[in-house]
Amino acid sequence: MTLPPNFGRAVDLSSLGKPKAEATGPMPGVEITPENLTNEFLALSKSKPVILICWSPRSPESQEVVTTLGALEIVYESSWSLGRVDVDAQPQVAQALQVRAVPFAVAIINEQMVPLFEQAYPEAQIRMVLDKVLALAAEQGVGDAPVEKIEPEEEEALAALDAGDFPTAEAAYKKLLARKPGDTFATLGLAQTQLLARTDGLDGAKIMQDAITEPDDLDVQMKCADIEVVSGYLEPAFARLLRLIQLLDGAEQKRVKDRLLELFALVDQADPRVIKARAALANALF
Repeated sequence: MTLPPNFGRAVDLSSLGKPKAEATGPMPGVEITPENLTNEFLALSKSKPVILICWSPRSPESQEVVTTLGALEIVYESSWSLGRVDVDAQPQVAQALQVRAVPFAVAIINEQMVPLFEQAYPEAQIRMVLDKVLALAAEQGVGDAPVEKIEPEEEEALAALDAGDFPTAEAAYKKLLARKPGDTFATLGLAQTQLLARTDGLDGAKIMQDAITEPDDLDVQMKCADIEVVSGYLEPAFARLLRLIQLLDGAEQKRVKDRLLELFALVDQADPRVIKARAALANALF
């Protein structure tokens, strides 16, 4: 990793506000300084990935991410090493890493810096990021790629999908979500299964034509949105349901809103089309 020439200039994160009370108990990871960053962690990154998390005592969200990563370092059996950067105490390091906000996470693989994320994410999404880091490192001969683990309920669901048994697949994903609430893969699998079940056997061309001639038919419009998502036309599908939400109220509006949220679950939540549609949904409801 090549450090910027202005390594010694402090980074301005004054917008974070006043310092909060210090966290009780030791924080996970090794505290990063200019010395151990260049003398120890760069060398360590040749044998296994290093994850640096930049945080501030003024940001409770960033402290939570540090705690999450500390727990995950144990779960991953130290296949990567965690370093923490207090941007207030180590402004030189923050400047070197080009920190603009906290939390900010960066990986170092074979002395090369790879920015990861600069906002707080739930554990499930952080796991996905870590798996990608380990896979990327393994491609470069650093450490081992993560071994994919499949849950028994997911195996049941996939077998049911192969057999075209949508009800059994849906029930399996719901069991997994009951055991692991908020699990990213289970949420996505359930949404995909429900979409496949709804569109199974539909004549897509006819549905889309009916949607033109029957713009106020709720069932037709919702089926058309499903067909559009299956076909990869996300924006028209979102716009179709958003129009209905603006026109309807009560139980019918809730029905369309719930369907729109199900469709959102099929797409990366960082996708600009989802972000835009979520904002439009909020405006339509409030």
